[in-house]
Amino acid sequence: MTGPQPMPVVLVAGLHAEARATTVAHLLRAVPGSVAVHHDLSSAADGGPVRRLTYDAVGELDSAGLPATGGCGCCTLREDLPPQLAALAAGGTHSVAVVELWDAVEPRGIADLIAAYAREGGGAVRLTGVLTAVDPGLVLPCLSNGDDLSDAGLAVAADDHRVVADTFARQLEYPPVLAVADSAEADAEGRALLHQLHPTARRIGVGSAALPGLTRSGFDAGAAAAALHPACARLPQEASASGVTTLVWRRRRPFHPERLYLALEDLACAAVRSRGRFWLADRPDVLLSWDAAGGALGVESHGPWLASLPEGAWDMAPPERRVAAALDWHPQHGDRGQHLVFTGPGLDRDHLVGLLDSCLLTPSEFAAGPAFWKRLPAVFDTWLDPVN
Repeated sequence: MTGPQPMPVVLVAGLHAEARATTVAHLLRAVPGSVAVHHDLSSAADGGPVRRLTYDAVGELDSAGLPATGGCGCCTLREDLPPQLAALAAGGTHSVAVVELWDAVEPRGIADLIAAYAREGGGAVRLTGVLTAVDPGLVLPCLSNGDDLSDAGLAVAADDHRVVADTFARQLEYPPVLAVADSAEADAEGRALLHQLHPTARRIGVGSAALPGLTRSGFDAGAAAAALHPACARLPQEASASGVTTLVWRRRRPFHPERLYLALEDLACAAVRSRGRFWLADRPDVLLSWDAAGGALGVESHGPWLASLPEGAWDMAPPERRVAAALDWHPQHGDRGQHLVFTGPGLDRDHLVGLLDSCLLTPSEFAAGPAFWKRLPAVFDTWLDPVN
């Protein structure tokens, strides 16, 4: 005999609250026995409680006020959600749990949490789908919004210093499915921007008959995380439609650190969204990520390029990383290189390409070799740990 089957869990995220609520309501109506769990974090940043609401297609089933753990609403959500899902599964009356995330909560961390609990929690639940609900008419305003979440009343904790634009970008680019609302504000530009930002996503309507299928499929949190890692991210390709352009810029010379640093403001504001990986001359062995939205730029170190490691160390790299490196391998530089993608309306391609190219090492600087490169001004030490 087989034991009870794990309860399917579908995660619905999104900064666009109306599109998200419509998506959840459709799932509850379309799947008999389904139930939704929502943690309202609107007062957590001000020290207020987190309100947990459980409801079905008919209405509210239960609600509770929870103190924000250490003033962090998201911490409370992470602590409370797994036992709530376990209790719903143990009750035996619900066929599916739909987790509706609050506005500024990013789906990746919660998907990892549920996937880990599914592995370690005795098989009570199974994460079968993750999607973000989107209103195409609000994509450009959100991606152009460089305000802190706290200024917009969307912070999940007192020390939440994220920006609206990059929070929305991460919500949009993580899941394999986007539930797209048919709003009056949506136009061809907004839909083109949505498509170019996440071209591999499956886009379905918020009331689509395809939505219930997410309760029967499966979600691989590890593969979803790998698809966003700068070393092997599935970045968008060149595209142009309805006034929106995506530029893919790839080169095999490293950036001159000082010239790039001086151009950062112009580059960060050149498109509503840009991301990728890059190679800096004074850090020739370090893979760096580029992540910009709403004029705010983040630069981070992601460890060594595989080409800088002994061959025996490759076995410690994830298989996705090894495959990506092999596909992009250069006989001289290995996997080192520039791969940046810029997307936005009215993009000035020629100016942007010229600016990026001007930040590279010149042929003579490149020929001088790594010993010379490492003596260049270490201006990125203000952003990154100094190189020893």
